[in-house]
Amino acid sequence: MAEKALLDRPQVKKAVQALQAFLKNKASGEALFLDETQHISLLFTLWKIPKEAQTIRIPLPHGQRSDTEEICLFTRDEPNMTSEQTQRFYKKLLQERGVKSISEIIPYKVLKTEYKPYEAKRRLLGNFDLFISDDRIRRLLPSHLGKHFYKSKKEPLCVNLQSKHLARDIERVVQGTSLKVTNKGCCCMARVAHSGMTADEVTENIEAAVQTVVTKLRMKGPVIKLIHIKSQTSVALPVYTSDLGHLSVLESKKAQTPKGKESAATKQTKKNKTEDKEQADATAEGKRKVKKVKKNKAAAEEEEEEIPQLVPIETPIKKPKLEKPSKKKKLEKAPKPAALKKGTKAQRKLIKKTDSKVKRKVPKVK
Repeated sequence: MAEKALLDRPQVKKAVQALQAFLKNKASGEALFLDETQHISLLFTLWKIPKEAQTIRIPLPHGQRSDTEEICLFTRDEPNMTSEQTQRFYKKLLQERGVKSISEIIPYKVLKTEYKPYEAKRRLLGNFDLFISDDRIRRLLPSHLGKHFYKSKKEPLCVNLQSKHLARDIERVVQGTSLKVTNKGCCCMARVAHSGMTADEVTENIEAAVQTVVTKLRMKGPVIKLIHIKSQTSVALPVYTSDLGHLSVLESKKAQTPKGKESAATKQTKKNKTEDKEQADATAEGKRKVKKVKKNKAAAEEEEEEIPQLVPIETPIKKPKLEKPSKKKKLEKAPKPAALKKGTKAQRKLIKKTDSKVKRKVPKVK
């Protein structure tokens, strides 16, 4: 609650007026963007990085969204009804409860079928400024919406459509804001107003946002270090700066702890250390004894065992194999000289002639 007391309202109003004057001068130079409004955001810088991520819902006294913004509502599929019938059912329900800020209703079945392609999801993301979902289907939406909804910080905000005060709940969600505190850094930002609002309305929204953030942050001690306000194109203007005394408090908390607690803690740690040392020594001595006993047993066993004499085994000497003539060499015949061939032919002729002479018949004598 220290930040609420230290937040100087006149200083906040001066910063808001300076920011609005800067935005008006910029808009006068660009005639095309005269009708458009810019977001005004609060930038929180914390003393420490939070241990846990947290999302803080911040209700605002004045609506921070303009009437021209488009809002989409994701509903569940009603049993025994088509997608067109569910759209009519929820349109009628919103009219009966007096809700006029919703511009389009998309049932879950239509989201699964018609907006399945990547281009359709990107088109849906660009067509609307805010998305609201029935709390009964919020766990089913991330797989069908895709990562671009979460990167652009347009993930759907949950609403209970069965509530008796439906108009009030939707108005709080639409005109309120949320602050996402991450455990990856010490800076976080929340949208608080737009450039079309008056200076008093913006200052009241800033005060309400700071009060809720300080009360809902899950951190102990001094929390907020700096608070700035800025638009989408402007420089951050300081609204609150913490004293350096908070830094000394944080350092003293880290360095100094209560003496009684410290002494008890030190005693316990010493006891634990001594016990651990004794246990370690006992285990080491036991291991050494076991090793010595094992070594003695092994030596005795080696002495008792008789070493058998090794006798060399004579290996038979292999006789060298005789080379056998190959089959091809056997088959080959030695060539006969030419002179012998001629002689044999002549002898054969002579034998034939003699045979013919012998066989010739002798004439008979009469």
